[in-house]
Amino acid sequence: MQLLILLILIFLSWFIWDRRFKSKHGQQVPKGFIRTNEISIDPTTNKKLVVYFNPETGERFYKEDA
Repeated sequence: MQLLILLILIFLSWFIWDRRFKSKHGQQVPKGFIRTNEISIDPTTNKKLVVYFNPETGERFYKEDA
Protein backbone atom coordinates (compact mmCIF):
# COMPACT_ATOMS: atom_id res chain seq x y z
CA MET A 1 0.00 0.00 0.00
CA GLN A 2 2.80 2.44 0.87
CA LEU A 3 4.61 1.64 -2.36
CA LEU A 4 1.46 2.32 -4.36
CA ILE A 5 0.96 5.69 -2.64
CA LEU A 6 4.61 6.59 -3.26
CA LEU A 7 4.35 5.71 -6.95
CA ILE A 8 1.17 7.77 -7.32
CA LEU A 9 2.83 10.78 -5.65
CA ILE A 10 5.90 10.49 -7.89
CA PHE A 11 3.76 10.27 -11.01
CA LEU A 12 1.56 13.22 -10.05
CA SER A 13 4.49 15.44 -9.10
CA TRP A 14 6.27 14.65 -12.36
CA PHE A 15 3.13 15.44 -14.37
CA ILE A 16 2.49 18.73 -12.56
CA TRP A 17 6.15 19.87 -12.79
CA ASP A 18 6.34 19.11 -16.50
CA ARG A 19 3.10 20.99 -17.18
CA ARG A 20 4.18 24.01 -15.13
CA PHE A 21 7.55 24.29 -16.89
CA LYS A 22 6.20 23.98 -20.42
CA SER A 23 3.70 26.77 -19.89
CA LYS A 24 6.57 29.15 -19.15
CA HIS A 25 8.48 28.82 -22.41
CA GLY A 26 7.81 28.67 -26.13
CA GLN A 27 7.97 30.76 -29.29
CA GLN A 28 5.25 33.39 -28.79
CA VAL A 29 5.71 35.88 -25.99
CA PRO A 30 2.44 36.55 -24.11
CA LYS A 31 1.07 40.09 -23.80
CA GLY A 32 2.47 42.23 -21.02
CA PHE A 33 5.96 40.67 -21.05
CA ILE A 34 9.04 42.79 -21.73
CA ARG A 35 12.43 41.52 -22.84
CA THR A 36 15.27 41.55 -20.32
CA ASN A 37 19.02 41.43 -20.98
CA GLU A 38 19.15 37.99 -19.40
CA ILE A 39 19.97 34.97 -21.59
CA SER A 40 20.27 31.44 -20.30
CA ILE A 41 21.22 28.08 -21.80
CA ASP A 42 18.87 25.14 -21.28
CA PRO A 43 21.16 22.39 -19.91
CA THR A 44 19.04 19.57 -21.37
CA THR A 45 18.81 20.87 -24.96
CA ASN A 46 21.72 23.38 -25.07
CA LYS A 47 19.36 25.96 -26.61
CA LYS A 48 19.71 29.67 -25.89
CA LEU A 49 16.69 31.13 -24.07
CA VAL A 50 15.87 34.84 -23.85
CA VAL A 51 14.11 35.85 -20.64
CA TYR A 52 10.97 38.01 -20.67
CA PHE A 53 9.43 39.54 -17.55
CA ASN A 54 5.90 40.66 -16.68
CA PRO A 55 6.23 43.60 -14.24
CA GLU A 56 2.58 43.32 -13.14
CA THR A 57 2.73 39.69 -12.00
CA GLY A 58 6.47 39.09 -11.55
CA GLU A 59 6.19 36.09 -13.88
CA ARG A 60 9.03 35.10 -16.21
CA PHE A 61 8.80 33.65 -19.73
CA TYR A 62 11.60 31.92 -21.66
CA LYS A 63 11.70 32.20 -25.47
CA GLU A 64 14.04 30.17 -27.66
CA ASP A 65 16.53 32.39 -29.45
CA ALA A 66 16.78 31.60 -33.16
